[in-house]
Amino acid sequence: MKQLFFTCFCILLASLGFAQTDPLTQAQGARAQGMGNAKVFLPDAWSYFNNVGVLDRLEETEISAGFDHRYGLSELSTVGLALAWKKDFGTFGLGVSRFGGKLFNQQLLGIGFSNTLGIVSIGAKIDWFQTQIEGFGNGHAFLFSLGGVAELGPKFFLGANLSNLNRAKVSQNSEQRLPTAIQLGLSYLPAESLRILMELEKDIESDPVFKTGLEYRLREWILLRTGVSSHPSRLTFGLGMRREQFGFDYAYAQNSALGPSHHLSLSMKLAEK
Repeated sequence: MKQLFFTCFCILLASLGFAQTDPLTQAQGARAQGMGNAKVFLPDAWSYFNNVGVLDRLEETEISAGFDHRYGLSELSTVGLALAWKKDFGTFGLGVSRFGGKLFNQQLLGIGFSNTLGIVSIGAKIDWFQTQIEGFGNGHAFLFSLGGVAELGPKFFLGANLSNLNRAKVSQNSEQRLPTAIQLGLSYLPAESLRILMELEKDIESDPVFKTGLEYRLREWILLRTGVSSHPSRLTFGLGMRREQFGFDYAYAQNSALGPSHHLSLSMKLAEK
C-alpha cells in the first residue's frame, strides 16, 4: 500500500510541481537565476548543474554554495554546493543539492568531467537522485547527462545541454519518469562589459520555454543582471559582486502566478600555487 501511495504522490507532484521547482532542470546559482534562468553558457562552478560541458571553460578551481527560497515556502527551498576542480587535462565537477522540507524532499549527488578540444568543450556527468516522502518511503535513480559549448567566434558561443538521457524513473515502483530536457542557447558578448543570453528549453513532456538574460558589468567588481522566461512567465533581476577570489550573487524572481523567489550564492576561487 505504501508503494502505491508513493507512486500516486510522485505522479501528482510531477504534473503540478516539476515545471515550477524541479531541481533537475531549474538553473542553479543566483547568477543564472538573475538572468531569466538562462544557464547554457555561464562559466562558473554552477556549470556542473547547468551545463557540465562548460566546466573546462573556467580558468581556476572554484567552489560555490547557494540557497533558493521560492514563493515564501520553506518546502520549496533548495540548498546546493558545486565544485569545479581545474586540471591541465580537463576539469572535474562535483554537485550536491537538497530540495524540499521534512515531509517531501529530493537529494542529488553527482560527479562529472569536462574537456576542451579546439573550439569545443564537452562534458558528461552521472548523478544519484533520491526522492523521499515522509511515511511512504523513498525512491532513487542514476541519471546520465551530457553538455557542451562551441566557440563560434570571439563574441559568439553556442551551447547545448541534455539532462537525464537515460530517462530514469522516480523509483523502481513507479512508471513516472524524471524530467528529460534539452537546452540550446546562444551567448553574445558585444562588449567586454556586456553579456547577452538567449535560450530554448524543451522537456519531452512539456511546452518549450524561451529564456533571455543580460549581464552588465557596472564597475570592475559590480555586475547587474536581468532576464525573462516563459511557461510560466517570470521576470528576474540580479546583482553580483566580485572581490579578488571571492564572489557574491543575489537574484530576485517574480512568477506571475506564484509570487517572488530569492536566490543567494557565495563563491570562492582556489588558485593553485
